[in-house]
Amino acid sequence: MKAVIQRVSQASVTVDGKVIADIQKGLLVLLGIVGEDTQEDIDWLSQKITNLRIFGDEDGVMNVSVADCEGDVIVVSQFTLQASTKKGNRPSYIHAARPEIAIPVYERFVSRLEADLGKKIQTGIFGADMKVLLLNDGPVTIVIDTKNKA
Repeated sequence: MKAVIQRVSQASVTVDGKVIADIQKGLLVLLGIVGEDTQEDIDWLSQKITNLRIFGDEDGVMNVSVADCEGDVIVVSQFTLQASTKKGNRPSYIHAARPEIAIPVYERFVSRLEADLGKKIQTGIFGADMKVLLLNDGPVTIVIDTKNKA
């Protein structure tokens, strides 16, 4: 699993002209899934995102998690995070999990993140043509790959 985590002042997801997710202070998480992802990857990544200290404390130091500041989260599936660009100029998505594998993993991840944060998580629509709007705060962008835990 790969995740691009962006600290945002606001973010939204629109599908077919309708806003389906909308937050202010919090995180926008773009999530790419591979076929080898397990419940262990889900659990580890959810805990990492929940506890990642990337919000400013009273001194402006990044020392506060999204849970601590009661921020909101949007999770958007993005198979293109699994792109391979080793050969040529056309990315290959062969490593991205097929929908029949990725959708249940995505849903379990969202459920686990909701449980860890103790609040509802907003999402995009898996496989839809989404328009993602964000105001990156900082900017702060963190990339995490569960295959590189060490």
